[in-house]
Amino acid sequence: MPSGTQYVVLDLEDIARYIRGHTAGFAETHIWTTIQSHIIPYYSLTMSIKNVIIIGAGGNLGPSVLQAFLSSSFNTTVLSREGSSSTFPSGVKVIRADYSSIDSLKQAFQGQDAVISLVGGGALGDQNKLIDAAIAAGVKRFLPSEYGSNTPDPKTRAIVPVFEAKFATINYLKSKENVISWTSVVTGPFFDWGLKVGFLGFNAQNKTATIVDSGDATFSSTNLGTIGKAVVKSLENAEATKNQYVYVSGFQTSQNQILAAAEKITGDKWTVNKATAKDYIAKGNELLQKGDFSGIGSLIQALTFGDEEQLGDLKPSGLWNDKLGLEQDSFEDSIKAAFSGKLLHEV
Repeated sequence: MPSGTQYVVLDLEDIARYIRGHTAGFAETHIWTTIQSHIIPYYSLTMSIKNVIIIGAGGNLGPSVLQAFLSSSFNTTVLSREGSSSTFPSGVKVIRADYSSIDSLKQAFQGQDAVISLVGGGALGDQNKLIDAAIAAGVKRFLPSEYGSNTPDPKTRAIVPVFEAKFATINYLKSKENVISWTSVVTGPFFDWGLKVGFLGFNAQNKTATIVDSGDATFSSTNLGTIGKAVVKSLENAEATKNQYVYVSGFQTSQNQILAAAEKITGDKWTVNKATAKDYIAKGNELLQKGDFSGIGSLIQALTFGDEEQLGDLKPSGLWNDKLGLEQDSFEDSIKAAFSGKLLHEV
Protein backbone atom coordinates (compact mmCIF):
# COMPACT_ATOMS: atom_id res chain seq x y z
CA MET A 1 0.00 0.00 0.00
CA PRO A 2 1.34 3.50 -0.78
CA SER A 3 2.72 5.17 2.31
CA GLY A 4 0.70 8.03 3.70
CA THR A 5 -2.55 6.74 2.23
CA GLN A 6 -5.51 6.53 4.65
CA TYR A 7 -8.01 3.70 4.36
CA VAL A 8 -11.57 3.66 5.67
CA VAL A 9 -13.49 0.39 6.16
CA LEU A 10 -17.02 0.72 4.79
CA ASP A 11 -20.07 -1.48 4.99
CA LEU A 12 -20.79 -3.25 1.69
CA GLU A 13 -24.09 -1.39 1.37
CA ASP A 14 -22.16 1.89 1.71
CA ILE A 15 -19.96 0.80 -1.19
CA ALA A 16 -23.01 -0.13 -3.29
CA ARG A 17 -24.56 3.25 -2.51
CA TYR A 18 -21.39 5.01 -3.63
CA ILE A 19 -21.33 3.08 -6.93
CA ARG A 20 -24.99 3.94 -7.57
CA GLY A 21 -24.25 7.62 -7.06
CA HIS A 22 -21.27 7.70 -9.40
CA THR A 23 -22.26 5.28 -12.17
CA ALA A 24 -25.60 6.34 -13.58
CA GLY A 25 -27.26 3.56 -15.56
CA PHE A 26 -25.53 0.63 -13.81
CA ALA A 27 -27.96 -2.23 -13.26
CA GLU A 28 -28.32 -3.32 -9.62
CA THR A 29 -27.08 -6.82 -10.48
CA HIS A 30 -24.02 -5.28 -12.17
CA ILE A 31 -23.29 -3.26 -9.05
CA TRP A 32 -23.29 -6.34 -6.82
CA THR A 33 -21.36 -8.41 -9.37
CA THR A 34 -18.69 -5.70 -9.30
CA ILE A 35 -18.62 -5.74 -5.50
CA GLN A 36 -18.38 -9.53 -5.34
CA SER A 37 -15.62 -9.67 -7.96
CA HIS A 38 -13.49 -6.70 -6.98
CA ILE A 39 -14.38 -5.50 -3.48
CA ILE A 40 -15.18 -8.51 -1.28
CA PRO A 41 -11.75 -10.19 -1.72
CA TYR A 42 -10.12 -7.08 -0.24
CA TYR A 43 -12.96 -6.23 2.13
CA SER A 44 -12.70 -9.70 3.68
CA LEU A 45 -9.08 -9.03 4.50
CA THR A 46 -10.12 -6.06 6.64
CA MET A 47 -12.51 -8.34 8.53
CA SER A 48 -10.08 -11.21 9.00
CA ILE A 49 -9.56 -12.29 12.58
CA LYS A 50 -6.23 -13.77 13.63
CA ASN A 51 -5.58 -12.80 17.23
CA VAL A 52 -8.07 -13.93 19.86
CA ILE A 53 -8.14 -13.39 23.62
CA ILE A 54 -10.35 -15.48 25.92
CA ILE A 55 -11.72 -14.19 29.23
CA GLY A 56 -12.79 -16.85 31.72
CA ALA A 57 -10.91 -19.80 30.24
CA GLY A 58 -11.33 -21.73 33.49
CA GLY A 59 -14.70 -22.91 34.76
CA ASN A 60 -16.93 -25.51 33.12
CA LEU A 61 -16.86 -24.29 29.52
CA GLY A 62 -13.56 -22.42 29.34
CA PRO A 63 -11.13 -25.35 28.96
CA SER A 64 -13.11 -26.79 26.03
CA VAL A 65 -13.23 -23.44 24.22
CA LEU A 66 -9.53 -22.87 24.88
CA GLN A 67 -8.63 -26.33 23.56
CA ALA A 68 -10.64 -25.71 20.39
CA PHE A 69 -8.73 -22.49 19.75
CA LEU A 70 -5.36 -24.07 20.51
CA SER A 71 -6.21 -26.66 17.84
CA SER A 72 -7.08 -23.92 15.34
CA SER A 73 -5.01 -21.46 13.31
CA PHE A 74 -5.86 -18.53 15.59
CA ASN A 75 -3.21 -16.89 17.75
CA THR A 76 -4.76 -17.44 21.17
CA THR A 77 -4.21 -15.59 24.43
CA VAL A 78 -5.89 -16.05 27.81
CA LEU A 79 -6.83 -13.08 29.98
CA SER A 80 -6.78 -13.77 33.70
CA ARG A 81 -7.62 -11.54 36.62
CA GLU A 82 -4.71 -10.14 38.60
CA GLY A 83 -4.16 -12.37 41.62
CA SER A 84 -6.06 -15.29 40.10
CA SER A 85 -4.78 -18.79 40.90
CA SER A 86 -6.18 -20.29 37.69
CA THR A 87 -3.76 -22.44 35.73
CA PHE A 88 -3.69 -23.14 32.00
CA PRO A 89 -1.92 -25.60 29.69
CA SER A 90 1.81 -25.05 29.33
CA GLY A 91 2.73 -22.84 26.43
CA VAL A 92 -0.47 -20.79 26.56
CA LYS A 93 0.14 -17.06 26.60
CA VAL A 94 -1.53 -15.56 29.67
CA ILE A 95 -2.03 -11.84 30.32
CA ARG A 96 -3.04 -10.57 33.76
CA ALA A 97 -5.27 -7.52 34.09
CA ASP A 98 -7.26 -5.53 36.62
CA TYR A 99 -10.85 -6.20 35.54
CA SER A 100 -12.05 -3.06 37.33
CA SER A 101 -9.81 -0.83 35.20
CA ILE A 102 -10.68 0.00 31.59
CA ASP A 103 -7.09 1.17 31.05
CA SER A 104 -5.72 -2.17 32.27
CA LEU A 105 -8.18 -4.07 30.08
CA LYS A 106 -7.44 -1.84 27.09
CA GLN A 107 -3.75 -2.59 27.44
CA ALA A 108 -4.50 -6.33 27.60
CA PHE A 109 -6.65 -6.12 24.45
CA GLN A 110 -4.07 -4.28 22.35
CA GLY A 111 -3.40 -6.12 19.09
CA GLN A 112 -6.35 -8.49 19.53
CA ASP A 113 -8.94 -8.92 16.78
CA ALA A 114 -11.58 -10.68 18.88
CA VAL A 115 -12.48 -10.88 22.56
CA ILE A 116 -14.33 -13.98 23.77
CA SER A 117 -16.11 -13.58 27.09
CA LEU A 118 -16.86 -16.72 29.09
CA VAL A 119 -17.54 -14.93 32.37
CA GLY A 120 -20.26 -16.24 34.64
CA GLY A 121 -22.20 -15.37 37.77
CA GLY A 122 -22.35 -11.73 38.74
CA ALA A 123 -19.86 -10.80 36.02
CA LEU A 124 -22.53 -11.43 33.35
CA GLY A 125 -24.00 -8.01 34.05
CA ASP A 126 -20.61 -6.30 34.03
CA GLN A 127 -19.49 -6.97 30.46
CA ASN A 128 -20.00 -3.39 29.25
CA LYS A 129 -16.64 -2.49 30.73
CA LEU A 130 -15.01 -5.27 28.72
CA ILE A 131 -16.77 -4.01 25.60
CA ASP A 132 -15.66 -0.42 26.19
CA ALA A 133 -12.07 -1.54 26.67
CA ALA A 134 -12.24 -3.66 23.53
CA ILE A 135 -13.51 -0.68 21.53
CA ALA A 136 -10.76 1.53 22.93
CA ALA A 137 -8.16 -1.06 21.90
CA GLY A 138 -9.52 -1.33 18.35
CA VAL A 139 -10.89 -4.89 18.69
CA LYS A 140 -13.08 -5.95 15.73
CA ARG A 141 -15.37 -8.57 17.29
CA PHE A 142 -16.76 -9.21 20.78
CA LEU A 143 -18.39 -12.52 21.74
CA PRO A 144 -20.39 -12.02 24.96
CA SER A 145 -20.96 -14.78 27.48
CA GLU A 146 -24.07 -16.59 26.20
CA TYR A 147 -23.75 -20.35 25.44
CA GLY A 148 -27.02 -21.52 26.94
CA SER A 149 -30.74 -20.75 26.82
CA ASN A 150 -32.49 -18.66 24.19
CA THR A 151 -32.24 -15.32 26.01
CA PRO A 152 -33.66 -13.19 23.14
CA ASP A 153 -37.03 -14.86 23.85
CA PRO A 154 -38.88 -12.77 26.47
CA LYS A 155 -40.60 -15.93 27.76
CA THR A 156 -37.18 -17.34 28.62
CA ARG A 157 -36.21 -14.19 30.48
CA ALA A 158 -39.53 -14.19 32.34
CA ILE A 159 -38.69 -17.59 33.85
CA VAL A 160 -35.02 -16.80 34.47
CA PRO A 161 -34.87 -13.05 35.20
CA VAL A 162 -31.07 -13.02 35.59
CA PHE A 163 -30.90 -13.59 31.82
CA GLU A 164 -31.92 -9.94 31.44
CA ALA A 165 -28.24 -9.18 32.04
CA LYS A 166 -27.24 -11.18 28.95
CA PHE A 167 -29.94 -9.51 26.86
CA ALA A 168 -28.85 -6.07 28.06
CA THR A 169 -25.27 -6.84 27.00
CA ILE A 170 -26.44 -7.60 23.46
CA ASN A 171 -28.45 -4.38 23.36
CA TYR A 172 -25.35 -2.49 24.45
CA LEU A 173 -23.34 -4.15 21.69
CA LYS A 174 -26.04 -3.25 19.17
CA SER A 175 -25.67 0.39 20.19
CA LYS A 176 -21.93 0.15 19.40
CA GLU A 177 -22.14 -1.62 16.03
CA ASN A 178 -20.57 1.39 14.31
CA VAL A 179 -17.31 0.69 16.15
CA ILE A 180 -17.35 -3.03 17.02
CA SER A 181 -19.18 -6.13 15.78
CA TRP A 182 -20.51 -8.99 17.88
CA THR A 183 -21.51 -12.65 17.71
CA SER A 184 -23.58 -14.42 20.37
CA VAL A 185 -23.39 -18.23 20.37
CA VAL A 186 -26.46 -20.00 21.81
CA THR A 187 -26.14 -23.75 22.43
CA GLY A 188 -28.72 -24.94 24.93
CA PRO A 189 -27.52 -26.69 28.11
CA PHE A 190 -24.17 -28.50 28.03
CA PHE A 191 -24.98 -32.12 27.11
CA ASP A 192 -22.05 -34.27 28.24
CA TRP A 193 -21.30 -32.00 31.20
CA GLY A 194 -25.01 -31.90 32.13
CA LEU A 195 -25.21 -35.70 32.16
CA LYS A 196 -21.94 -36.00 34.05
CA VAL A 197 -23.03 -33.75 36.93
CA GLY A 198 -26.73 -34.63 36.93
CA PHE A 199 -28.05 -31.34 35.56
CA LEU A 200 -30.10 -33.12 32.88
CA GLY A 201 -31.82 -35.21 35.56
CA PHE A 202 -29.86 -38.48 35.38
CA ASN A 203 -27.77 -40.21 38.06
CA ALA A 204 -25.72 -42.98 36.47
CA GLN A 205 -24.38 -44.27 39.79
CA ASN A 206 -27.84 -44.90 41.25
CA LYS A 207 -29.53 -45.44 37.87
CA THR A 208 -32.26 -42.94 38.68
CA ALA A 209 -33.84 -40.28 36.50
CA THR A 210 -35.97 -37.28 37.38
CA ILE A 211 -38.35 -36.66 34.50
CA VAL A 212 -40.03 -33.26 34.26
CA ASP A 213 -43.65 -33.13 33.06
CA SER A 214 -44.12 -35.74 30.31
CA GLY A 215 -40.41 -36.02 29.51
CA ASP A 216 -41.25 -35.61 25.83
CA ALA A 217 -40.38 -31.92 25.43
CA THR A 218 -37.75 -31.51 22.72
CA PHE A 219 -34.75 -29.44 23.74
CA SER A 220 -31.42 -28.51 22.19
CA SER A 221 -28.23 -29.49 23.99
CA THR A 222 -24.58 -29.45 22.96
CA ASN A 223 -21.36 -31.13 24.11
CA LEU A 224 -18.69 -28.80 25.49
CA GLY A 225 -16.22 -29.82 22.79
CA THR A 226 -18.71 -28.95 20.07
CA ILE A 227 -19.40 -25.58 21.68
CA GLY A 228 -15.68 -24.84 21.50
CA LYS A 229 -15.63 -25.76 17.81
CA ALA A 230 -18.72 -23.63 17.18
CA VAL A 231 -17.02 -20.58 18.67
CA VAL A 232 -13.93 -21.19 16.52
CA LYS A 233 -16.02 -21.61 13.36
CA SER A 234 -18.02 -18.49 14.18
CA LEU A 235 -14.80 -16.51 13.89
CA GLU A 236 -13.59 -18.46 10.86
CA ASN A 237 -16.85 -17.29 9.25
CA ALA A 238 -16.65 -13.81 10.73
CA GLU A 239 -18.54 -12.02 7.96
CA ALA A 240 -21.51 -14.42 8.06
CA THR A 241 -21.77 -14.30 11.86
CA LYS A 242 -21.32 -10.54 12.18
CA ASN A 243 -23.90 -9.03 14.56
CA GLN A 244 -25.80 -12.31 14.74
CA TYR A 245 -27.15 -14.78 17.26
CA VAL A 246 -25.61 -18.10 16.18
CA TYR A 247 -27.79 -21.01 17.30
CA VAL A 248 -26.11 -24.41 17.60
CA SER A 249 -27.62 -27.72 18.69
CA GLY A 250 -25.54 -30.83 19.22
CA PHE A 251 -28.66 -32.90 19.80
CA GLN A 252 -32.39 -32.35 19.41
CA THR A 253 -33.54 -34.70 22.15
CA SER A 254 -35.81 -35.19 25.16
CA GLN A 255 -35.44 -36.61 28.65
CA ASN A 256 -37.33 -39.76 27.59
CA GLN A 257 -34.97 -40.30 24.65
CA ILE A 258 -31.99 -39.96 26.97
CA LEU A 259 -33.61 -42.39 29.43
CA ALA A 260 -34.13 -44.99 26.69
CA ALA A 261 -30.49 -44.65 25.62
CA ALA A 262 -29.31 -44.83 29.24
CA GLU A 263 -31.19 -48.08 29.85
CA LYS A 264 -29.84 -49.53 26.61
CA ILE A 265 -26.25 -48.56 27.46
CA THR A 266 -26.35 -49.82 31.06
CA GLY A 267 -28.55 -52.83 30.37
CA ASP A 268 -30.65 -51.98 33.42
CA LYS A 269 -34.10 -50.58 34.07
CA TRP A 270 -33.79 -47.17 35.72
CA THR A 271 -35.90 -45.82 38.58
CA VAL A 272 -37.94 -42.83 37.40
CA ASN A 273 -38.99 -39.98 39.68
CA LYS A 274 -41.55 -37.49 38.39
CA ALA A 275 -41.53 -33.71 38.79
CA THR A 276 -43.20 -30.74 37.14
CA ALA A 277 -41.77 -27.58 35.63
CA LYS A 278 -43.90 -25.63 38.12
CA ASP A 279 -42.16 -27.52 40.96
CA TYR A 280 -38.77 -26.47 39.60
CA ILE A 281 -39.83 -22.85 39.18
CA ALA A 282 -41.15 -22.70 42.74
CA LYS A 283 -37.97 -24.33 44.06
CA GLY A 284 -35.72 -22.02 42.06
CA ASN A 285 -37.48 -18.86 43.16
CA GLU A 286 -37.49 -19.98 46.79
CA LEU A 287 -33.73 -20.56 46.69
CA LEU A 288 -33.09 -17.21 45.02
CA GLN A 289 -35.18 -15.41 47.63
CA LYS A 290 -32.84 -16.91 50.24
CA GLY A 291 -29.83 -15.64 48.32
CA ASP A 292 -28.95 -19.11 47.03
CA PHE A 293 -28.05 -18.68 43.36
CA SER A 294 -28.20 -22.42 42.72
CA GLY A 295 -31.89 -21.67 42.21
CA ILE A 296 -30.99 -20.40 38.74
CA GLY A 297 -30.25 -23.99 37.74
CA SER A 298 -33.75 -25.10 38.74
CA LEU A 299 -35.28 -22.32 36.65
CA ILE A 300 -33.19 -23.30 33.62
CA GLN A 301 -34.25 -26.93 34.06
CA ALA A 302 -37.90 -25.85 34.14
CA LEU A 303 -37.73 -23.91 30.88
CA THR A 304 -35.62 -26.62 29.20
CA PHE A 305 -37.68 -29.69 30.10
CA GLY A 306 -41.15 -28.20 30.61
CA ASP A 307 -44.01 -29.16 28.29
CA GLU A 308 -45.95 -25.92 28.28
CA GLU A 309 -43.77 -23.53 26.25
CA GLN A 310 -41.07 -25.84 24.77
CA LEU A 311 -38.56 -23.04 25.37
CA GLY A 312 -35.58 -25.39 25.26
CA ASP A 313 -35.90 -26.02 21.52
CA LEU A 314 -33.57 -23.75 19.52
CA LYS A 315 -34.50 -25.14 16.11
CA PRO A 316 -37.33 -22.63 15.45
CA SER A 317 -34.73 -19.84 15.76
CA GLY A 318 -32.67 -21.32 12.91
CA LEU A 319 -29.68 -23.58 13.54
CA TRP A 320 -26.22 -22.76 12.18
CA ASN A 321 -24.73 -26.27 12.38
CA ASP A 322 -24.66 -26.81 8.62
CA LYS A 323 -23.57 -23.25 7.83
CA LEU A 324 -20.60 -23.64 10.16
CA GLY A 325 -19.79 -27.18 9.03
CA LEU A 326 -20.13 -28.67 12.52
CA GLU A 327 -19.85 -32.44 12.64
CA GLN A 328 -22.50 -34.46 14.48
CA ASP A 329 -21.38 -36.08 17.73
CA SER A 330 -22.49 -39.61 18.63
CA PHE A 331 -25.47 -39.50 20.99
CA GLU A 332 -24.69 -42.84 22.67
CA ASP A 333 -20.94 -42.20 22.87
CA SER A 334 -21.63 -38.85 24.55
CA ILE A 335 -23.83 -40.56 27.14
CA LYS A 336 -21.27 -43.32 27.73
CA ALA A 337 -18.52 -40.73 28.25
CA ALA A 338 -20.62 -38.75 30.72
CA PHE A 339 -21.58 -41.86 32.69
CA SER A 340 -17.87 -42.68 33.00
CA GLY A 341 -17.21 -39.21 34.40
CA LYS A 342 -15.75 -37.69 31.24
CA LEU A 343 -16.65 -35.27 28.47
CA LEU A 344 -16.85 -36.77 24.98
CA HIS A 345 -13.70 -35.02 23.73
CA GLU A 346 -11.78 -36.34 26.76
CA VAL A 347 -12.41 -39.97 25.83
